[in-house]
Amino acid sequence: MRILLQRVSEASVTIGGREKSRIGSGMLLLLGIEQEDGPEDVEWLVTKVLSLRIFEDPDGKMNLSLLDVGGEALIVSQFTLHARVKKGTRPSFERAARPEFAIPLYDRFISTFENGLGKPVGTGEFGAMMQVALINDGPVTIWLDSRNRE
Repeated sequence: MRILLQRVSEASVTIGGREKSRIGSGMLLLLGIEQEDGPEDVEWLVTKVLSLRIFEDPDGKMNLSLLDVGGEALIVSQFTLHARVKKGTRPSFERAARPEFAIPLYDRFISTFENGLGKPVGTGEFGAMMQVALINDGPVTIWLDSRNRE
């Protein structure tokens, strides 16, 4: 399971010309799920993301978590995070999980994140063509992979 996390001052998802979700200050999480992922990946990533100290304290140091600042979150499924481009110029997405496997994990990630955050989060729509808009704050962008827990 992979996440591309961006600290944002605002972010939104639009589907078919209609805005589905909008958040203010917080995190945009682009979430990619692969066939080998399971509940343990969800638990590890949610715990890690909620505890990341990427928000500034009064001294301007990144020392506060999303929980500390009462921030918001927007979670968007993104199978292209598992693209392979080793051969040729057309990405292969064979490692990305099929919808019947990925959707339950995506839903579990959202509910686990909401429980940990203590409030609802914004979401995209699994499998939909979406337009994601954001203002990256910092910029701060972090890559997390449950298969490579650095």
